[in-house]
Amino acid sequence: MKSIGTVAFFPIRTIAVLYCLLISSDAAFAQQKEQFTQYMFNGLILNPAVAGYDEALSLTFLNRSQWSAVDGAPVTQTLSAHTRFADSHTGVGISIVNDKIGVHRNQSFQGNYAYRIQMTDQSYLSMGLQAGVNIYRSDYSGLITTSPAYDPRLANGSISSTAFTTGAGLYYKSRKIEVGLSAPEVIPHKISISDSVTVAWRKAQYFLFARYTIALDAMLDLQPSVLVKYMQGIPVSYDVNACLLIRKVLALGLSYRKQESIDFLFKAQVTPQLLLGYSYDYGTGPVSRNSRGAHELMLNYIFKYTKHNAVSPR
Repeated sequence: MKSIGTVAFFPIRTIAVLYCLLISSDAAFAQQKEQFTQYMFNGLILNPAVAGYDEALSLTFLNRSQWSAVDGAPVTQTLSAHTRFADSHTGVGISIVNDKIGVHRNQSFQGNYAYRIQMTDQSYLSMGLQAGVNIYRSDYSGLITTSPAYDPRLANGSISSTAFTTGAGLYYKSRKIEVGLSAPEVIPHKISISDSVTVAWRKAQYFLFARYTIALDAMLDLQPSVLVKYMQGIPVSYDVNACLLIRKVLALGLSYRKQESIDFLFKAQVTPQLLLGYSYDYGTGPVSRNSRGAHELMLNYIFKYTKHNAVSPR
């Protein structure tokens, strides 16, 4: 292996940093991470170690609209870009998230760095770090009513704050298996307005992702996957998914999100570089009685390939 001393030293130092970041989040407070149905196609949002996955410059836009019949329902847009430097162990990326629910708005800007260790010809382990800022805005003046119980102090209850965040992740990929573990945000943050309004962002969230590819025949592949979400003080949640790939061009998927929804997914490789995805969540939880489900639209474009006749590994 070339430059074995440098390569060996860097992973050890990176592992130490990752470990410190991950364990320090046990006592940290952060905002609960946005959720996505097409998580298996947009991994950089949840795990910085995914940077460079597509072996080329990859740009992804995603728009998610939840509970369209509910006033103030969540709406989220994400834009991410990442690439791996040619003949390098390094991947870099950026991600932007605009999330709005009710009177609250969160905008995050994150930079991602990943270092890859080639395990075999067809497998590698990637370690990632993430750093950026979250901008929180809450306009409580929008809650003003004529009710006698109305607190007049909310009339000036518009607040904003900027918080520095860091995150870390591990990601393993082989020809058939993918596994990722991440804690995207681990820095504490708390906002208070006098003694009447307090916003305490929840403790850091962990994500465990696993996917397995089963070749059914020359034209069909089956990809079961699972995403487990853990946050201290909240019951463990999970998404279970199965996607059927047809000629590696079309994908039809079905997901179940614990006590929340049944999800339908569609993905189409329109050209070797352009990927379109759509999903619909049919609510099964308490909110489903007053909602019309959730729609999610994804657009991915790969600008350049590092190998001739290569297609996106997704």
